[in-house]
Amino acid sequence: MPVQITIIGLGQIGASMGLALSKHKDKLLRVGHDREFSVERAAQKQGVVDRTEHNLPRAVQESRLVVLSLPASQIKETLEFIAPDLMDGTVVLDTSPVKAEVTKWARDILPEGSYYVGLVPAVAAGFLQEEGSGLDSANADLFSRSVFLISAPPGTPGEAVELASNFVGLLGATPMLTDIPESDGLATSTHLLPQLTSAALLNATVEQPGWRDARKVASRAFCAATSALDFNDLRSLQMTVLQDRINVVRALDTLIAALRGLRDDVENVNEAGLRDRLEAAGEGRANWLQERASANWAEMQRAPAQYPSLNERLFGSLIGRKTKNDK
Repeated sequence: MPVQITIIGLGQIGASMGLALSKHKDKLLRVGHDREFSVERAAQKQGVVDRTEHNLPRAVQESRLVVLSLPASQIKETLEFIAPDLMDGTVVLDTSPVKAEVTKWARDILPEGSYYVGLVPAVAAGFLQEEGSGLDSANADLFSRSVFLISAPPGTPGEAVELASNFVGLLGATPMLTDIPESDGLATSTHLLPQLTSAALLNATVEQPGWRDARKVASRAFCAATSALDFNDLRSLQMTVLQDRINVVRALDTLIAALRGLRDDVENVNEAGLRDRLEAAGEGRANWLQERASANWAEMQRAPAQYPSLNERLFGSLIGRKTKNDK
């Protein structure tokens, strides 16, 4: 009998997971849920999921794995909705960038016998410069040869973490095990800081003296530098930044120091210093793009996972436990 996986939230990330899992349709039943009926219908039509269930409790009742691909502002409410209907042994994953607060919610809300593991997905190198966050931007190869951060609260059974790791493997990505503080620190630098930098640039230019004329000639560089901000979900960004404020303040202080270094070189006409800073930035970006494209993370190489039986290997001994209604 196929193992049910429920994906809650059918935007780019959730829908891409569903498409990647289509290679295992003989072993998996992909159930999808989204707040919008139209998104659910389109997702099923496009083969993202095998079926949809708009009633949220029913969507998770038979699931061994539940994936929350949601904005941070919707996670706590969703956990509260699904908690009473989770089976013993069900593992709940989420894809929000910062985990500390979500971990507290999961601890307080999830029933005994259900487990939380956090995922921070990275898209494949070929999709880095593509924009879009909705269903129409989903792709089965979105995570191919990328890396997922995986973190779990202390005391989480190893089987639950292994399940999350194997799930990531089915998406074509490599799991990178971290603890929650490390995961949050990495996500702060690579996810939150770029968005706050975009916001700061906009605040420093738009509606400032001279913008009336500057807006007419603002071009590719300005558009690229301000594109990191998720204008569709500023509430979740605000919530996440405040939840992660220690890491965010540290990252902003580092950025401010870098900007001050540039400012001082410009003010003092320090040609050599300015050249070194700009060249170091260019070299750093080029190296990063090359490394992402090659995906040859030597320190993470491991023997490829084998999946002789998804029911036994992927879900281990968490499979086969009774539902709450069977107790």
